[in-house]
Amino acid sequence: MSAMEYPGNLFVVAAPSGAGKSSLVKALRELDSAVNPSVSHTTRAPRGQEKHGREYFFVSPAEFDAMVQAEAFLEWANVHGHRYGTSKRAVEERIASGADVILEIDFQGALQVRKVFANAVLIFILPPSWEELRSRLERRGEDAPEVIELRLQNAAEEMTQTREFDYVIINELFERALFDLKAIVHAQRLRYSAQRRARADTFAALNIP
Repeated sequence: MSAMEYPGNLFVVAAPSGAGKSSLVKALRELDSAVNPSVSHTTRAPRGQEKHGREYFFVSPAEFDAMVQAEAFLEWANVHGHRYGTSKRAVEERIASGADVILEIDFQGALQVRKVFANAVLIFILPPSWEELRSRLERRGEDAPEVIELRLQNAAEEMTQTREFDYVIINELFERALFDLKAIVHAQRLRYSAQRRARADTFAALNIP
C-alpha cells in the first residue's frame, strides 16, 4: 500500500515554542475523538505532570541512537538541545486502519514527513506578534531567561519555513484558532481523494471512478 492509498488522514502541526500548538491540538482532540495523537520519543526529561507513554516516550540518548540506526523513525530532529522522533510503524499502522493521526512536531520533522507521506496535511501555528510570543514563554514559567532567548532565536528561523506548509493559523484568539484548526481537519476529510480512500465502497457502489 503506497502512502497515497492510506484511508486515514495525516495532519502535521508545527509552531515555534509558545505559539500554542499543544493547547490547540489538545482542544481539538477533546472535540474530535476521531483525531488520534502519535506519541513521540524524546531524550529530554519529563516536565510537570508529563508521563512516559502519554505525552512522550522518554528515552536515553543511547536508546534514541539505536532507534535511529534501526530506521524506526518517520522523522526525528534536534530541538533546543534535545532529540524528538516519531515512530514510523505507529503512524503507518494507524492511518492504514483508517484513523486520522495528528503529529505535533517541529518544522524540520514536518518537512521530513512530507517526503514520506505526500498527502500529509501540514499546518503551521503563528503567534500574533513577537511581544506576545515572549510573553507566553515567560508566563509558562518553565524556562530560564537564557532558554527563552534561545527559543525566540529559533522561532525566527522556524517562521521563515511557513511558506512550506499547506495552512497557516494565527493564534491570536484561542477560540478562533481552534475553529480554524477544526475547519482544516473537516475540509480535508471532504476532499475527493480523502473521501475516495475512506469511502471506497460507496464510490464503487455509485460507479464513481
